[in-house]
Amino acid sequence: MHRTLAIIEREMRRFRRSPMLIVMSMMMPIVQLVVLGYAFGGNVKHLKVAVVDQDHGVPAVRVRELAGAVASGNHTFDLVEYADPGVALTDLRNGVVNGVLTIPPDFSRRVIGRNQPKVALIADNTDSFVSATLSATVAQLVGSYNQPAESSVRIPGQATLDLVEIYPYVPYVQYLLPGSITMSIFMMVMIGGGIIFIDDKARGLHEGYLVTPIRKFELIAGFNISGTIRAVIAGAFLMVIGSLIAGVPNPLDPMRLLRLLTVITITSFALISMMFLIMVRITDPLLPRAVFGVLNTVLYFPSGAVYPQQGFPRWMQLIAAVDPFTYAVHAFKSLLLKNTGFEAIAYDLGFLVVFSIICMGGATALFRRSL
Repeated sequence: MHRTLAIIEREMRRFRRSPMLIVMSMMMPIVQLVVLGYAFGGNVKHLKVAVVDQDHGVPAVRVRELAGAVASGNHTFDLVEYADPGVALTDLRNGVVNGVLTIPPDFSRRVIGRNQPKVALIADNTDSFVSATLSATVAQLVGSYNQPAESSVRIPGQATLDLVEIYPYVPYVQYLLPGSITMSIFMMVMIGGGIIFIDDKARGLHEGYLVTPIRKFELIAGFNISGTIRAVIAGAFLMVIGSLIAGVPNPLDPMRLLRLLTVITITSFALISMMFLIMVRITDPLLPRAVFGVLNTVLYFPSGAVYPQQGFPRWMQLIAAVDPFTYAVHAFKSLLLKNTGFEAIAYDLGFLVVFSIICMGGATALFRRSL
């Protein structure tokens, strides 16, 4: 082991002499967490909705009162009164308003005659998220309008749904945190485990290993363990800081920290082993930059870090099934968002361990003790 430890010591000395590398590799995932977490995770509020009441009857007034209650309560949208529907549509196309709620002239007559009364929502569907939010809110508004008054129906005859949530509300910044921790580990692996290794080859430093009696397995083990230590430092740093930023409950609970550090360590070793398997035969120092860009996309997005895998097409789900990010993200979500134990992440840890053994064995077999 002393030869493997010598490799580890050398790599850690190099790591210590690059403070900017350490800072950048730790700060970038935090910036990503904060920007993406708060850019995509908030509830849409204060959308501009034009109301065109062409009826002015009592039923139409009730629709407008319900819309006003939504505007003053949840603040999902703000109402803007329009008399001319043509002007409202022009403002919708020009982006002045986000939707137009139109009450047709015959609305009250159809309500009284029970002849399928309708209101229309014209939405700017170039922004699907805003359009979906408006559609869902107005649909709830119409549903409330259709409910009979409590005084007229003593015993409701329609089934209702009570939603019970097993965990407290999870903001998107917390949902994004597991992926950000995994990404911080991967960034340290890319920089400290891939790029530096290829740069050593390009500069001829790698030749010094070839004239020593060190074995291939010892050399690969030294690189992998040193890379794992660096990645664990980055992952643990983001785990603590990110948990505080995202507002994770009890982020410093000792048992939770122990479980998280275990997942960070196994994930780091799995990713560094994968990186050396990919880089072991590469000699061109420019190629890793392109490879890392592709890996970043192929591994991160199919993992379920930013969107549920159930919404992926079949071919993307197949990628996720062999993606180590998938199992790391699932383990971090279980520990950070649900505070589960090792039994909930046993399969994830098992996959990462087997993945590490396969990658490290492959890297050892492909490593050449020649120029």
